[in-house]
Amino acid sequence: MIRADQIKLPIDFTDSDVKKGAAKTLGVSVGDIKDIEIIKKSIDSRDKSRIRYVLSVAATLDGEKKYLSRHPNVKAYTPPERQIESIMPKDIPSPSKRPVIVGLGPAGLFAGLTLAKAGLKPIIIERGKSVDEREKSVNDFIETCVLDTQSNLQFGEGGAGTFSDGKLNTGTGSALISVVFGEFVKFGAPRQILYDAKPHVGTDKLRNVIKNMRNEILSLGGEVYFDSRLVDIKTNGNKLVAAVVDTKDKGRWSVDCDCCILAIGHSARDTFETLVSKVAIEQKPFSVGVRIEHLQSAIDRGQYGEQKGLPPANYSLSCHLDSGRSCYTFCMCPGGYVMPATSEENAVVTNGMSYYARDGVNANSALLVGVQPQDFDSAHPLAGVEFQRKYERLAYSLSGSYKAPCQRYEDLVKGRESKGFGQVLPTYPIGVQQADLRACLPDYVTDSISEAVKVFDRKLKGFADGDALLTGVESRSSSPIRIIRNDMGDSSIEGLMPCGEGAGYAGGITSASVDGVNIALKYIRKLFNC
Repeated sequence: MIRADQIKLPIDFTDSDVKKGAAKTLGVSVGDIKDIEIIKKSIDSRDKSRIRYVLSVAATLDGEKKYLSRHPNVKAYTPPERQIESIMPKDIPSPSKRPVIVGLGPAGLFAGLTLAKAGLKPIIIERGKSVDEREKSVNDFIETCVLDTQSNLQFGEGGAGTFSDGKLNTGTGSALISVVFGEFVKFGAPRQILYDAKPHVGTDKLRNVIKNMRNEILSLGGEVYFDSRLVDIKTNGNKLVAAVVDTKDKGRWSVDCDCCILAIGHSARDTFETLVSKVAIEQKPFSVGVRIEHLQSAIDRGQYGEQKGLPPANYSLSCHLDSGRSCYTFCMCPGGYVMPATSEENAVVTNGMSYYARDGVNANSALLVGVQPQDFDSAHPLAGVEFQRKYERLAYSLSGSYKAPCQRYEDLVKGRESKGFGQVLPTYPIGVQQADLRACLPDYVTDSISEAVKVFDRKLKGFADGDALLTGVESRSSSPIRIIRNDMGDSSIEGLMPCGEGAGYAGGITSASVDGVNIALKYIRKLFNC
């Protein structure tokens, strides 16, 4: 196959236009192209009067080599591997004990799928509920404000990303990304994620993908236990020998194992506390801030001008301020909703969510300021957890309820509590408490946000709209700890293998999924030396 890049097409392009554009770049007739596939698609909106799609395609022709030197945007193309089986070692030895996985978020799911396809029949424990029951837990919390601390927007099948935009863009360049995306598509994700420059699944479609992946693991002999928590580990010297599990119906039980993959997620604070005296854990930087909401129509105008017929616009913005702090947007949800994401009682935490259609009135994004270990005022490995908890509880205290503190951007700049809303209305489903966010966030965070929004407005006109809403607090964008691991994937206890976002090795659905595959492969390679 041959790859042709920089094929520029109108926003209403057809399949015929794709072939014509590829033929022009390749210097052939349309009839010479036997087969063609889009492998990348992005929007070029730099010239608002002429917004175009830019495509890369893979084409099949006779005598392909002779076309490679015709154009700088033409090169040879080898399709990437799309399935876990394609990267699996052959003739994998059978271990004497089944591997255990703690957590069924992206890292745990993909670790489990990898081990199941290797014939290793993993035992997976998940503290929350299955995705359908978890959805009921979330809806019950929104309606009654009675929180299930084990099944919520943070905990349960699929992890924290289940109730999000299902965004799959990532900064990692791992070759495993194509495998992860291929598996997502196999289990029901839209095929467009294979080529969209900013792929997303949407929370509605992602839930079915997760169930299908779990069912595949079960069909291959794996076991999944919901309402189950890791409460202890047993060791012999420096080696793991068992995982102790507490299950709602089964009680406390011990699983003999020499491999336990810790895919625990960034909010498993009680598990952090269980592990901190047993394995090497260190503080790590993370970020805190708010969710910022604009009208989606305003973001569309800022990105596209008056051009119609394009998908809801998104953005990704960052800056380094004179104070030395960094500020950036994260997990942007076009046409989305701000959601209640606490996992502890008497605390307020926000996150963003959107459906595949992204057809809500508002756009929202995390607006985050970097914090460093020196901000924690303690050298304890879990000091970052206490830092998060402090501001989550302050947010709760402003109303004495799970209503989220909310402030218009203009009011933040002027240092006053909001007394009403303008064009942008809050989407947080429990309701908001109009407040001054300085009462529940450090001054350096609110000052940084106030300044950064002005900087971002120079990049995206309208971002500093005075009616833009800031809803807090956003404190769970990444883990506040890192469980140290070596090149073999082991923590300071041999066989206890931390992975994913909670262990400090990922930041989002894609990178966590990749790390799950990666750590499972490390375990499989160990088996050859047993």
